[in-house]
Amino acid sequence: MPAWTEPRVAPPTLLPTIAGTVVLVIALPLFLLAGWPVKGWAIGAFLWLASEVLGLVVTRLRSRTGNLAAAGVAGFLMLFRAIAVMVVVFIVAVTDKWLGLAAALTYAAAYSAAFGLQLVAYYTGPKAGPETKARVHA
Repeated sequence: MPAWTEPRVAPPTLLPTIAGTVVLVIALPLFLLAGWPVKGWAIGAFLWLASEVLGLVVTRLRSRTGNLAAAGVAGFLMLFRAIAVMVVVFIVAVTDKWLGLAAALTYAAAYSAAFGLQLVAYYTGPKAGPETKARVHA
């Protein structure tokens, strides 16, 4: 079985969240130096942080219960957070295209850093299976 199709243990989320936050902090001086709308940075940063908080809530919800209803709610919330970000960025872009672009770029930069690090952590992490569960709980 190819390495990319083998199930693996879910990677930790703390380091990717820190990476996304670092990207947001680095982006602020770039916005100030380039003269781009700082309000767009603030909107993008807020959207990314709110999305991360909702992701944390979903992760906690999923880990606390093992029933089907909790899985359905978790799936809906994961889909909702992506749609909510798109709707807010779209509304901002309709009112001011440069503000919308700044918000979208800020969100995309933080999201890309966090997601990229999660992918690396996932594919370099341990494989899932009975022996992994025994090691994790030991």
